[in-house]
Amino acid sequence: MLTRQWKDNDHQGQPSLELRFWVHTPSGPRLIINNQQETIFFVESVDDQRASRLLTSISHRTRSLTLKSFNQQPVTAFYFPSSKHMREAQRRLTQSGIIPLEADIKPPDRYLMERFITGPVTFDASHPLTALNIPLKPSNFTPCFKVVSFDIETSFTHDQLFSIALYTSDTQAVLMLGHGPVTNNCTYFSSETDLIYGFLDWIEHYDPDILIGWNCINFDLRFLARKCEALNLSFSLGRNREKVEWRTSGNNNGEKEADEDKHYFVLVPGRAVLDGIDTLRSATYHFESYSLENVGRELLGRGKLIHDPDDRGDEIIRLFNEDKPALAAYNLEDCKLVWDIFKNTDLINFAIERARLTGLALDRVGGSVAAFENLYLPRLHRQGYIAPNLPIDPKGVGSPGGYVMDSTPGLYEHVIVLDFKSLYPSIIRSFKIDPFGLTEADALWHADDEYTPEPLKDINQYSPGYRGAFFKKEKSILPTLIENLWLARDNAKQHQNKALSQAIKIIMNSFYGVMGTPGCRFFDPRLPSSITLRGHSIMNQTRTLIEEQGFDVIYGDTDSIFVWLNRSVSNTEADSIGNHLVGHVTQWWKAHLEEQYQLDSALELEYENHYSKFLMPTMRGSNQGTKKRYAGLIEKQLDIEQASAANTPTDSKPYTLIFKGLENVRTDWTPLAREFQKTLYERIFLGQPYQDFILQTVQEIRAGKHDSKLLFRKRLRRKLADYQKNIPPHVQAARKADVWLQQQGKRPRYQNRGWIEYAYTIRGPEPVECLFSPLDYEVYLARQIEPIVDGIVMFLGQSFSEITSDQISLL
Repeated sequence: MLTRQWKDNDHQGQPSLELRFWVHTPSGPRLIINNQQETIFFVESVDDQRASRLLTSISHRTRSLTLKSFNQQPVTAFYFPSSKHMREAQRRLTQSGIIPLEADIKPPDRYLMERFITGPVTFDASHPLTALNIPLKPSNFTPCFKVVSFDIETSFTHDQLFSIALYTSDTQAVLMLGHGPVTNNCTYFSSETDLIYGFLDWIEHYDPDILIGWNCINFDLRFLARKCEALNLSFSLGRNREKVEWRTSGNNNGEKEADEDKHYFVLVPGRAVLDGIDTLRSATYHFESYSLENVGRELLGRGKLIHDPDDRGDEIIRLFNEDKPALAAYNLEDCKLVWDIFKNTDLINFAIERARLTGLALDRVGGSVAAFENLYLPRLHRQGYIAPNLPIDPKGVGSPGGYVMDSTPGLYEHVIVLDFKSLYPSIIRSFKIDPFGLTEADALWHADDEYTPEPLKDINQYSPGYRGAFFKKEKSILPTLIENLWLARDNAKQHQNKALSQAIKIIMNSFYGVMGTPGCRFFDPRLPSSITLRGHSIMNQTRTLIEEQGFDVIYGDTDSIFVWLNRSVSNTEADSIGNHLVGHVTQWWKAHLEEQYQLDSALELEYENHYSKFLMPTMRGSNQGTKKRYAGLIEKQLDIEQASAANTPTDSKPYTLIFKGLENVRTDWTPLAREFQKTLYERIFLGQPYQDFILQTVQEIRAGKHDSKLLFRKRLRRKLADYQKNIPPHVQAARKADVWLQQQGKRPRYQNRGWIEYAYTIRGPEPVECLFSPLDYEVYLARQIEPIVDGIVMFLGQSFSEITSDQISLL
C-alpha cells in the first residue's frame, strides 16, 4: 500500500464516499477505488432515539449492534453516505450532549484495519489498472520499490530555482535553469516553468514508488509548491498527474504561524515520500547534528562538495553564474549522499517493516498512538467493545516513571550489568495489562470513588495491577499482541533481519508510552502505573535476590542492575557469575508468578556487560551518587584465532570505553573537554600515569594550542527575539553574529532558531563568525577541565587544585 485517500463524491446523483488506494504490484502500480463504503460512528443505545430525531434532515441509517461501550452500554451504529454528512451529524449530536464514539477514525484507516490490512494487500489482478470496488485482503507480499533520490538548488536570497537533481541506481539527471556546456547528466531549460515541467515529466516517465531526500518535504517540495503557485502551475507530482496534498501540524497557542514556522506533511498520490531526517529518527538513530554534511561524514566518511555552510549560499550562486557543470555535480552528489545513507542504514526496509507491522502509511512520521489503535481496535471490536473517545480533562496524567535506584558512588573493579529483556513489554505480557482486561474487571463491580480489591480476589481469572486496577486474564488483547511481536522479533534476529527486529522493538516499547498519554483514547492512569510500579517492585526484589547471593548492587536504572562482584575475577569468571545470577533470578520470577498469581512469567534477565573498571560519580559539589551517569572499561580477551588474525599477542586485551550521561557524550561541552575526559579516564582505568597529562593539557590550553577545540555548539530552541530575560551565552553570541552579518551585507542567520557555535572570550561569548577577542582560558579550566578531573580523581584521594598547585609549588 503506497498511499490512501478519501473524498466525498456524487454517485448517480447521490452523495457518496470514495476511498482511493494506490498499491505497488510486481506488474506495476495500481489504483483501487471503492465508492460503496459508508462512514460510521456509534452512539450508546440509550441515546439513539434522541440522536435519530436530531438527524432527521441528514441522510443516514442505523443498526443495533451486540457491541457495547466502555460504560457497559449497548451501542447503535449510525451510517452516513459521506464524510460531510457524518461531520455535520457529529456536530449536532455533540452540541446536544450526545457524544458519538469512534467518529474520528478516518474512513480508509477503518476500512483497512477492520480487514487486518497493514502494508501488504492482495486482490484480483484480472481487473483493469484502475479497479473499482474489488475486495482487498491482507497479504504477506514483500515489495521491490522503484526509488529516486532528489534535491533542489536555489538562490538563498531571491527565491530562484536553479536546478533539480535526480539519482537512482541506474540513472542520474540534473535539470538546470539557463544554458551551459552539454554533459551526459545535465539538461537545460530556458525558464523556471519549463524546468518544473521537465521535473514533473521526468518523474512521470521514470514513475518511482518512493521519493527520498533530505528535509525534502519542508524545504524541497514546499519550495516547489510555492514556486508552482507563483507561476500558476499545477504541482501534479502524483501518479496520473494527481496533485500533491498538504497538511500542517496544529498550532497549540492559536496564533497565526509564518510559513517557515510550520511543519508540513505531504501526500503525493501513488508515491511515498521518505525524508531522511525523519526516517532516521523514527529508526532511533541519533546524531549530534542532522545536517546532510554531518550525517554523511558520520555514516559514509564523506560530505557535501561544498563544505563550509557560511560560504555555501554564495558559492552556489557563483557556480550557477560561472560553472553550471560544477553546480550540477554538487547537486547530484547531495542526491547520492542521501541514497547511500538510506542504503547504509537500510531505511527503506525499515519503513516497509514498520508499515507491515502497524498499518501506518509507508511514509508516516511518528504515529505511535495511531499504530496502537490500528492494531488494537479491530481486535477490541471482536471482543464486543467500541473504543472510547479521547479523554476530556484527563485525571492522573503523569504516571510514575521507571525506577532509578540511589547509586553508591565509587571507582570500582569488576562490575557486571544485568538487564531485563524488554521489561515493560514483558510486564504487560506477564501481568495481562490491557485496556480491555481492565474494563472487563471494572464491569464486575462498582464503587463511587474508591477502588477496592475485595471483589476480585480470584487469581484464576484476574491479575492485580496498581492503584486498584485488576485485569481479566482470559482473551487479553494487548498481551497477545506483544507475545506475537516478541516471537516475530526473535525470528527476525535468528534470520538477521535487522530492519524488522528494530521496527518490532520500537513498536513494542511504544505501547507503554501510548497508554500513558492523554492523546490515546485508552488513557487510564491505572494502566501505565500498573507497568511502572510493577517495574519498581521487580527491580527492588531482584536487588534483594542478587544481594542474597553475596554481591553488592551499586545502581539500577529502569531495567538494568549494576552488580559489584567485590573480588578480582577474569572475564570468564565474571561471565560465569553473571550467567548464574541471570538463571537464578529468571527462575525465581517464574516460580513466584506461578505460585502467587497463577501467571506465566515472561520476565527474562540477561547478562549484558562486564566492566573491569567502573566509575559511578557523585553529584557535583556533593557526596551523593548520581543517576544515569557513569563510565566503564570493557575488556575482551582475544582467543588464539582472533589474535592470529590481528597479529596480536594472545594475552593482549582490547577494550571499549563506555560513557553514559557524562561530558564525553554531551554535545553542549567543547570537543576538547570531551576528548580530555576520554583520555583521562582511559589512563586511570588502565593504571597509566595521568597527572602529567592533566598538567600538559592545562599548559597547552593556556598557550592557545587548542583554541579550535574550545568552541561550544548549542541549539536556539526559540526565535532570537523571544529571548527577553536571563539571556544565556549562546543567545548573546547569536545576536552578536547577526549584527555582524548584517554589517557585512549578509542575511542574519539566527533569527528563526538554529545552531550556534561560539567561544568564551575575555569580552564574553562571541560567535565563530566574528570571534575577535582572546579566549578566556581560566573560564575553560574552571568550567570544563576541573569538573572532569575532580569527578574521578576524588576517588584516588586527589583533586584538580592539588595536582595543579603541586606543580606550581615545584616551579
